Amino acid sequence: MRELAQGVVQPLAAEVDREHRFPVEAVKAAAEAGLLGVLIPAKYGGAGLDAIAFAVCIEELAQACASTSVIVDVHTSVGSEPILLFGTEEQKRKWLPRLASGELLGAFALTEPAAGSDAASLQTSARRSRGGYVLNGTKVFITNIGHAGMYIVFARSGPEEKAAGVSAFLVPDDAAGVRVGQLFKKMGLRGSPTGELVLEDVEVPKENRLGAEGQGFTVAMRALDSGRIGISGQALGIAQAALDESRALLADRAREQGDDFLLADMATRLESARLLAYHAAWLCSLGRPFTRQASMAKLHSTDTAMQIAIDAVQLAGEVGVTAGSPFERHFRDAKALQIYEGSNQVQRIVIARDLTRDITR
Repeated sequence: MRELAQGVVQPLAAEVDREHRFPVEAVKAAAEAGLLGVLIPAKYGGAGLDAIAFAVCIEELAQACASTSVIVDVHTSVGSEPILLFGTEEQKRKWLPRLASGELLGAFALTEPAAGSDAASLQTSARRSRGGYVLNGTKVFITNIGHAGMYIVFARSGPEEKAAGVSAFLVPDDAAGVRVGQLFKKMGLRGSPTGELVLEDVEVPKENRLGAEGQGFTVAMRALDSGRIGISGQALGIAQAALDESRALLADRAREQGDDFLLADMATRLESARLLAYHAAWLCSLGRPFTRQASMAKLHSTDTAMQIAIDAVQLAGEVGVTAGSPFERHFRDAKALQIYEGSNQVQRIVIARDLTRDITR
């Protein structure tokens, strides 16, 4: 992974960021290396590895190029794994080999203009029809938009309020009525395409419903648990790159004791975050409960990445705030990690709820 990341992905990172372009060469190389199917079993064409391997792969990619790591992470976790966890055997055989090979890129369509952190309030509708369902609505901030071949779409299929009325659907990008809406230019992660997915009378056969009707919110929350391991990997990679570049910079100039102390704090914070993230991945790999640990890892590792990026800019001085420097790129890339796949405020809610679940009042 390091050879692929540093040899192929890293040389493209500055250009991808500067030009806001999809890193097609890096994603193709990741597909050829089998990375897009790291969590998919061998019988469906994947590598059949575990969550620890997944976290390490994303960490290495993020150290080289944060944008590429986001693309691969979303595809591998929330864009593919739900089929493995909740899909029928027919769905697995139909979709997983194409996702594992990179023939299709996966995406996860949950967020809406009025349903971000409160995902259970989504309003995209799934009206029953003779052959299945008809979907209408708009999703926003969708990673891999315009490049994905399949979207896992969450829509309201029943009259029940909030989570109970949500179902999940596998929607091909070329289905009639599916189109790309507004594309967003972001502060960071500029090579990772983000935008709106518009669904206008999209007919989805019942065979493309993922899980039981009304199970969609469960599908989404379980996917996000695994996704937070991937986000933790992204954070570790960005933080490691910032730390390594800080070390290289200090090696070439006269240092003060304050520089050394700051470097020591950066490395210590990073190692603590890495151990927490790997622990969550280990629990996931064993099939043990890991929701709280995944939220803790996401919270701590992304806050750590942001702080290390800030410290790296401070150490670099005028170089750090110069547009186009790796220091300012890491600073911009790190910020989004505290927001997406559940903001860090949401992670605190998840952790606190789990800690107080058995407390009687």
